[in-house]
Amino acid sequence: MSRFIVGADRKQVTLLPECLDDFVAEDNTVRIVDVFINELDLAALGFDGTNQAATGRPSYHPSVLLKLYLYGYLNRLQSSRRLERECQRNVELMWLTGRLAPDFKTIADFRRDNSKGIRNVCRRFVVLCRELKLFTEAVVAIDGSKFKAVNNRERNYTPGKIERRERELEESIQRYLDALETADRTQPTEMQAKTERLQGKIQKMRQRMQDLQSIKAQLETLPDRQLSQTDPDARAMTTYSAKGTAMVGYNVQTAVDTKNHLIVAHEVTNNGSDRSQLSAIAAAASEAMGKRRVKAIADRGYYSGAELKACEDAGIAALVPKPMTSNARAEGRFDKTDFIYIAHADEYQCPAGQRAIHRYTTNDRGLQVHTYWTSACPACPMKKQCTTGDYRRIRRWEHEAVMERVQQRLERMPDAMTVRKRTVEHVFGTLKNWMGWTHFLTRGIGNVATEMSLSVLAYNFKRVLNILGFERTRKAMRLLSA
Repeated sequence: MSRFIVGADRKQVTLLPECLDDFVAEDNTVRIVDVFINELDLAALGFDGTNQAATGRPSYHPSVLLKLYLYGYLNRLQSSRRLERECQRNVELMWLTGRLAPDFKTIADFRRDNSKGIRNVCRRFVVLCRELKLFTEAVVAIDGSKFKAVNNRERNYTPGKIERRERELEESIQRYLDALETADRTQPTEMQAKTERLQGKIQKMRQRMQDLQSIKAQLETLPDRQLSQTDPDARAMTTYSAKGTAMVGYNVQTAVDTKNHLIVAHEVTNNGSDRSQLSAIAAAASEAMGKRRVKAIADRGYYSGAELKACEDAGIAALVPKPMTSNARAEGRFDKTDFIYIAHADEYQCPAGQRAIHRYTTNDRGLQVHTYWTSACPACPMKKQCTTGDYRRIRRWEHEAVMERVQQRLERMPDAMTVRKRTVEHVFGTLKNWMGWTHFLTRGIGNVATEMSLSVLAYNFKRVLNILGFERTRKAMRLLSA
């Protein structure tokens, strides 16, 4: 007698359940996916094909393909070809789609043609979370992360890259020319094949030089002087994980609720810097949460006076640490924080007790900046601790009080950066893990934004299921039609 667990004979006749529903457990997530999509008004959300055409071949209803995509992103199946295969062998998908099996092109076209509708579904789910009172604290952590695009670094060009590649090609051509000259002098019979091979390589490199000249001409017509040949919207961006190299991709901005770690708002950009992103994503989070007053926590990469002022005007209390750009403290001198601003007199008091008065105002890249100094600087006994010049000049932006209030909020919440890190960074790690090595599968910022909306929808869906449990989540989906 065998001491192993033995499977059934493949040729044994069995009586399988007559109903497909018997194959899917009552607490299977796919049942909530079905309820969620069925409760949506797809026509109002902007989906094409919700009304039947009088003529032509019948099409799939958008709800079928939307269920297929949501199931796919919940189970790390983003590829249309993989979804096509799963429809033919996955019992859960057979149950969900009614045993329909669209081909991969139909699946891919649905994602491409219904970008607006898919993004609206993602927003509608956030509204559902708001109705379920999951955003009670009105505090969000904001961060951005670089996601790879369908564009190899070798097919991304900037003036610097072209200059470097031209130099490398010129060196290679010269090296081959020297080898060719040596072969011509010696003229052995066996060198004939090598000579032809060298001439072929030189010809290819010269053709490559001509191609680079054509690309250089194209760069001159582009505003940011950068060209991506596979995905025209993708841009080369520096990353902290790979110093000295650049990733060709997109910068995804997210605002994550600090209580339940739900993604409240997100945006896909091809701007590699976070400096100008704060107010837009914070305002989107405020609107999505339905809160007039929101706290937004971000790292020092978002620090910008204009952005902080825009946040305050919108009723958003930003908490962003100031970058340490001055070397004065490191070199043993006083920095700006050692000077006390006296608002009613519009003066600064220096560490020596002298008053630095307003001298003039300049326009620095659209910002009105006031400059102060005191006449006592040349004779001050503390001058070596203060400045290396004749006078210590203090610059103050006309809305510097906004930045001071940001600093005060940080001092009242000393663990703000810890809260930010534990809230938003694992979200990006989870999304990238689901997406795999090549993060985005489509090209163009519009299609990439649709992909990101599906990923965010799947992430939030799982989070709500974990927070509320199966039965409460299924009941909550009924709120969509209310």
